[in-house]
Amino acid sequence: MNTIQAFARTLIALMLFAIALPSQAAGSKDFGDYQVHWSVLPSTFLSPEVAQANDLQRSKGIGLINIAIMKEQDNGSLKPVTGQVEGKVSNDIQQVNFLAFRRIEEGDAVYFLAQYQYNSGELMTFNITARPAGLQQDLTVRFAHTLFSD
Repeated sequence: MNTIQAFARTLIALMLFAIALPSQAAGSKDFGDYQVHWSVLPSTFLSPEVAQANDLQRSKGIGLINIAIMKEQDNGSLKPVTGQVEGKVSNDIQQVNFLAFRRIEEGDAVYFLAQYQYNSGELMTFNITARPAGLQQDLTVRFAHTLFSD
């Protein structure tokens, strides 16, 4: 198994794990035919090998945000689509940092990753704008999450 496949499988497992975590570690917002899905987790959840293979920092105080844009198909299933994702994250005293998202495509999977710094227990507010390819409308989501260092 190559490192990209291992990374994709690790992210899927982490997203499933994040769904079980409290307080919007993972979530989604519906926009009719499109949905924006997100998950937030500490970078230390990644194995050192996966982090290194994908040029991600793995450290206490560094979080990872994963965004996926999904389109509803005629049969009701969801299909990931490409596009563009931008965003920023702010802490509780309104210090703002812009997120540098990278698009990852592996087979049918398409997702966008960015890392950010946080202090353990600090409430972080995310403002994300996703634009699916071929759609002129921005899909915006706003959510807050707190991570704790392990």
